[in-house]
Amino acid sequence: MTMNITDTVSWNRTALDEIVANDGGRPVLFTNARIVTADPLIGTMTGADILLVGDLIVGVGPGIVTAAEDDGAVVVDCTGTTVVPAVVDSVALAGGRGHRSEYVATLTPGNTADFLVVPDALAADVPGAVNVLLSRREEVRALVAAGRPVLWAGVDVPGRATAPGTGVPAAPDLTGSPRVGVWIDVEDFLHQELGADGRYDETRGGRPHAYQGRFWIDGDRIDYLDDLGFWAFGEFKGDELHHAGYVMKLG
Repeated sequence: MTMNITDTVSWNRTALDEIVANDGGRPVLFTNARIVTADPLIGTMTGADILLVGDLIVGVGPGIVTAAEDDGAVVVDCTGTTVVPAVVDSVALAGGRGHRSEYVATLTPGNTADFLVVPDALAADVPGAVNVLLSRREEVRALVAAGRPVLWAGVDVPGRATAPGTGVPAAPDLTGSPRVGVWIDVEDFLHQELGADGRYDETRGGRPHAYQGRFWIDGDRIDYLDDLGFWAFGEFKGDELHHAGYVMKLG
C-alpha cells in the first residue's frame, strides 16, 4: 500500500495535500510567519505573509491573508516559524553587494520561490536557519523550491525534485537536432562544429582543431568539456549561439 505523506507528518498536513494536488492554478500563501527577506529594502517582518503563484513570489508582507479566500489560495499557517531564503547570498550577508539589484535569491516579489520554514528558536539568522536544513532536517517545517515543496515536516515530499546523478553523462545522440552543424562567429574567427555524436571541434583564426571535446545541451544551455580537461558553457539565444564573448550563427 502506498502511504500518503499525511500519514507521517502533522504540520499543516491538509495544506500540503492541497499543494501537492495543485496544478499551479491556485495561489499558495504561507501566513503569520517571521520573514527574513534578505532584501535591504524590505528587511525582516513579523506576523507576515508570503504569497506564491506558480514558481514566483508575488507578495510579501502583513495583511495578504485577507485576500486568501477571495483568491482560493492554499493557506499554510506558519505561526511560530521563520521563513528565510533557501539559497544564501553570503556575499550580501557580508555586506559585499553595492546595489540592491545585485542581491541574489532574496524573498522579493518577482523572484523565484526558494525558501525554508524553520522554528523561530532555530532561526536567529539566515545562516543558522540554513544550518538546520544541513544538520537537523527533521526540524525543517518546509523546504520550497520554485514554488513546490521538497521537504515537509522533515520528510521528503512524494514526487519531489531530485538532484541529477553525479559524474559525466554519456554522449548524447543528437541526430536530427537543429543545433548540430558548424557555428561561425560574426567576425569569421571562430568556427565551432557541433557533431551529432556529442563532440565539438573548433577552428580559431584558421587554426584547425584548436579545441576539441564533448558537449551537452540542456534547454538553451550548452556545456563543454574540452579534451584538455576544462569546462566551459554557452547559451542559445534564438538563432545565435553565445560562447565566451563570441556570437555565432549556424553556417
